[in-house]
Amino acid sequence: MNDSASNGHNYFSPLEARAPMEREESLFVALRAHLKSAVANSPYWATQLKEVDIETVTDREALANLPVLSKSDLVELQDKKPLFGGIAPANSDVRRVFYSPGPIVEPQPGGTDPWRMSSALFAAGMRRGDVIANCFSYHLTPAGFMFDEAAANLGCVTFPAGVGNTDTLVEAFNHFAISGYVGTPDFLQIILEKAKSLGHDITSVKNALVSGGPLFPVMRDWYKQEGVNIKQCYGTAELGLISYETDSAENGMVIAENCIVEIVRPGTSDPVAPGEVGEVVVTTFDPNYPLIRFATGDLSAILPGQSACGRTNARLKGWMGRADQTTKVRGMFVHPRQIAKIVKSFPQMGRARLEVSENEGKDQMTFICEFPQNDDAVSEQIAQSVRSECRLRADIKIVPLDSLPNDGKVIEDRRAIGV
Repeated sequence: MNDSASNGHNYFSPLEARAPMEREESLFVALRAHLKSAVANSPYWATQLKEVDIETVTDREALANLPVLSKSDLVELQDKKPLFGGIAPANSDVRRVFYSPGPIVEPQPGGTDPWRMSSALFAAGMRRGDVIANCFSYHLTPAGFMFDEAAANLGCVTFPAGVGNTDTLVEAFNHFAISGYVGTPDFLQIILEKAKSLGHDITSVKNALVSGGPLFPVMRDWYKQEGVNIKQCYGTAELGLISYETDSAENGMVIAENCIVEIVRPGTSDPVAPGEVGEVVVTTFDPNYPLIRFATGDLSAILPGQSACGRTNARLKGWMGRADQTTKVRGMFVHPRQIAKIVKSFPQMGRARLEVSENEGKDQMTFICEFPQNDDAVSEQIAQSVRSECRLRADIKIVPLDSLPNDGKVIEDRRAIGV
């Protein structure tokens, strides 16, 4: 465990403040060792990198010549060769396995704080002895464990709150004098508003780290009025932490240590010019599940300059949408193929699209579909199909046949982008 506060640092690890050139050299030394290990132990990477002279991969220009692995590639690989599509070595040390929407199988990495979330929690104000409510799910997906492991690494006490049962959560927040929150951006607001309606005092909550959806400006302002210092971080189930907000006034998220982040032109492996929006591609160094140039499907850009907080790594502008039509709603990914599966289950259904919007900082989903009849029974059947396939609730809007645009769009994200 790293107790940086006792050493007077305003960051979790001294690595966060090292010289950029020192970081870059260290990353590429680690990368070459990682590539050699992947080729020697991973059937997938042994094939993909068999023509690569690993000793020449000394900088980002050389890294850009390696193939990109996309999230959709993972789905196809795992369909053909379970459990991990040939990416994980046969002797991988795996404690837990998760089944995320897609579906994608993910192993828990090894070691302490395996998803590297400690620095984000620290930057959000969490310290040893804090009692943190972890309102991410501990079931199926790794989100709950991602933050649980980091909290333990910081010496915090975790209340595994999960999602739902807000009345009980309000009582627990009051009983434990919860000081920190991790979860989706909108769920803490629901808890705080419920506490007011029940007459419970949970003003002990001072710090929050949110992820799983955008933190809209209106919501950030609301939390400020409530006296909650709120920060957001960006990560994925496969990669762990990618970037996180600090106390600096400027926009953007500092890129996490011990990973290499590139921005490429969507649909390609080619890096874009500095400052240009593109797809986030990340390389991490877990030998049990080597992900090299993993394309997240998320759009962002590198901001110029360094953060004023003392951390010297580059900064991402924030989540700026999806490189494809896949989107994240209430912490869950929704894929175009899921919408296609829903349509296929109703032979009379014409075109359909999922419209994602935002109302007062909360995600809203509307499933719009063409259907020859419009009645409550049909709407309920469609609603059940959406819940079953996407694991999320949506309003249903039935429109006449041939009334939706013939533009190939099946997911339309109409939310404002908050940075």
